[in-house]
Amino acid sequence: MDIRQVSTDWDNWKRFLGQAVEFAEELGISRERIVNLAQQAGQVLADHVPPANPEQKVLKELWQVADQQEKQVIANLMTRLVSERPGNYTAF
Repeated sequence: MDIRQVSTDWDNWKRFLGQAVEFAEELGISRERIVNLAQQAGQVLADHVPPANPEQKVLKELWQVADQQEKQVIANLMTRLVSERPGNYTAF
């Protein structure tokens, strides 16, 4: 799968991240460690990667104004979001 194509579509991006979380869990990596890695990745993305779609732009803007605790919450929410099976959460 080409990461450039994945990153331009929000649903594909979530699916890609979900697969990464699932793979990490299969390797026995704890959820806490996965969230910490997601937070580190979020910082790299915010610092160096231009958003490829409007949803990523919102995430980047939220990340830029968030303090350290809020970034942890965003990373936790993103890992939960991409780990949920379709239909298991309600969009607002």
